[in-house]
Amino acid sequence: MEKYERIRVVGRGAFGIVHLCLRKADQKLMILKQIPVEQMSKDERLAAQNECQVLKLLSHPNVIEYYENFLEDKALMIAMEYAPGGTLAEFIHKRCNSLLDEDTILHFFVQILLALHHVHTKQILHRDLKTQNILLDKHRMIVKIGDFGISKILSSKSKAYTVVGTPCYISPELCEGKPYNQKSDIWALGCVLYELASLKRAFEAANLPALVLKIMSGTFAPISDRYSPDLRQLILSMLNLDPSKRPQLNEIMAQAICIRPLLNLYTDVGSVKMRRPEKPLAPVPTVTHSRAGGRVSSARPRGVRGSSAKTGIPPPLSSIYTWGSGITTPLRLPMLNTEVVQVSAGRTQKAGVTKSGRLIMWEAPPMGAAGGPSLPGATEQLQPQFVSRFLEGQSGVTIKHVSCGDLFTACLTDRGIIMTFGSGSNGCLGHGSFTDVSQPKIVEALLGYEMVQVACGASHVLALSNEREVFAWGRGDNGRLGLGTLECHNCPQQVTIPPEHEAQRVICGIDSSMVLTVKNQILACGSNSFWPVLHLWEQPARAAGHQLLPQQPPAPPGCGAPGNEGHRGGLWGCLHCGHRSRW
Repeated sequence: MEKYERIRVVGRGAFGIVHLCLRKADQKLMILKQIPVEQMSKDERLAAQNECQVLKLLSHPNVIEYYENFLEDKALMIAMEYAPGGTLAEFIHKRCNSLLDEDTILHFFVQILLALHHVHTKQILHRDLKTQNILLDKHRMIVKIGDFGISKILSSKSKAYTVVGTPCYISPELCEGKPYNQKSDIWALGCVLYELASLKRAFEAANLPALVLKIMSGTFAPISDRYSPDLRQLILSMLNLDPSKRPQLNEIMAQAICIRPLLNLYTDVGSVKMRRPEKPLAPVPTVTHSRAGGRVSSARPRGVRGSSAKTGIPPPLSSIYTWGSGITTPLRLPMLNTEVVQVSAGRTQKAGVTKSGRLIMWEAPPMGAAGGPSLPGATEQLQPQFVSRFLEGQSGVTIKHVSCGDLFTACLTDRGIIMTFGSGSNGCLGHGSFTDVSQPKIVEALLGYEMVQVACGASHVLALSNEREVFAWGRGDNGRLGLGTLECHNCPQQVTIPPEHEAQRVICGIDSSMVLTVKNQILACGSNSFWPVLHLWEQPARAAGHQLLPQQPPAPPGCGAPGNEGHRGGLWGCLHCGHRSRW
């Protein structure tokens, strides 16, 4: 032990104690398994030695690395890699009811798949594959399987008979006492995939006999409809009661649902050498949203030179770029393993919606956390760095649209419910108070309506229902809420729209608002500070004031639209036909 410094006990297993240690030679954190051998039976001693023997045979980026073993104080000490992100079981438990998106599930699954394939190629059964034995790195993006204490090295055609493993993950053939081979690990792999998709175990019961009956019947609750039929079918195939009908690991890898995450994984870690084109084809923008102080663009590349639909290689995931607020050229934002279909940017917030309906946030690290201060006399500033993360606390809901304000965010679910979170200082969250909220919370005042759109200004929000009703809340100065007053409101208030107009879309500026009508006309209210914007909503005679109620802008001279008379001086850009003239 002179090479290691013990830090703390991190776990207690069936055979001993697990210590977190510091290797003195290079200051690297390690795990030391302390397995007492003095009071062990012969079988227990063999099991401890077996773990060392198994670990020596394995070398894979998704398998916990083995370093050495030695005897210390009548105990066998096994030194191995430390995974600071905890176990996959802990990761799942912390999510409560917030389902993972399918891309994240597959990102984890294919890594476990590759690790198990490596184990099986060494003619080894894991025999205790479960989420408690799957570990995560500090970023919780790389998974590694461990705990081979009850593994069994097999000859190429032998079968194991010993009934071992965690009861919730044991296969039907183990329950019946039948011989089994690698297909039992595939059953356990199916249980792990089900747990990733449903956040609960496939088979659970109050006692062992009831659990065995459930496993033998092969019945379990279906996963959420938000997931693809391919994922559902993959789980069913691995949890087939007949071992011979469960797919082999190489057959699972060849399935269409696994090809894309496997390709992404190998591309990311550099295991596949891919020659990138010098000039990628122009991306096709999907859905974008921007306001003063920042801009974000989401694009899916059309393809890569040299590839075609005939190759069967799936296209890469989305790329997200931002610029503005001192960023003079588009800066690519870091991406998690997912596809983003809509983005929004405020002066302080950047967010996106994934294909599976989850929120992803991009945040700048604290001042000084990345890159440090610029050197004295430096003429170039370092590009700001951003960190991407999935937002917790969605409670299993599916988000279809997000809009960002200053220090707060609003999102719309697929069921027409608006949720907000962030700073409540201006009443922008609409919860009837000025309290900050860290997790998405339903705007309860709008639960009686089916909302179809939400838009955020710097410190106010507009929302539109399927009945074309408009609601506003937040700061009311300059008349930005369109309620006829300058008062602030921390709860949604219905905006009176002239009866001859029907709202089709709402748009928020920093301190102004607009409503696009069904007839493609615009109603607007709010600050009138900047004259180039004046013609969009205000009569020339009121150039010094603010519009408190939504009002239709007039058409400029020379335009064939109604209301084109009586204007003098100033440059106009017509909202009706694009005509530009002076009044």
